[in-house]
Amino acid sequence: MAKGLADFVAQAKAVVEEVSTAQVASMLGSEVLLLDVREPGELQTGFLPGALNIPRGVLELKADLNFPMRDPRLTDRDQTIVVYCASGGRSLLAAATLQEMGFTQVKSMACGFGGWQQEEREIAGS
Repeated sequence: MAKGLADFVAQAKAVVEEVSTAQVASMLGSEVLLLDVREPGELQTGFLPGALNIPRGVLELKADLNFPMRDPRLTDRDQTIVVYCASGGRSLLAAATLQEMGFTQVKSMACGFGGWQQEEREIAGS
């Protein structure tokens, strides 16, 4: 039987640690890399302070150590990374991909940026 989006998200949720927005808020200013995997147009509503935006569609290119146009901030495979998107599905998929690429400390922010906004947490770029 063919898989749908919900199947892929459930599979990722089984292997990726999710963290709450409160946990992420407590990490702001620390050595954690906040990775926003939303599309550039989605950033018009803002983003988490200090977040790096790499859309999910180009994540593998930017995280591949052998790709000449990789992002140097994704070189350290042992750094703590918290991935987020709009609602939490894409970030689970992206975090699972990063784990497959050898990243050891990847987490996904449950509820995504939408949850962050609803809780009226600090937003940059808006």
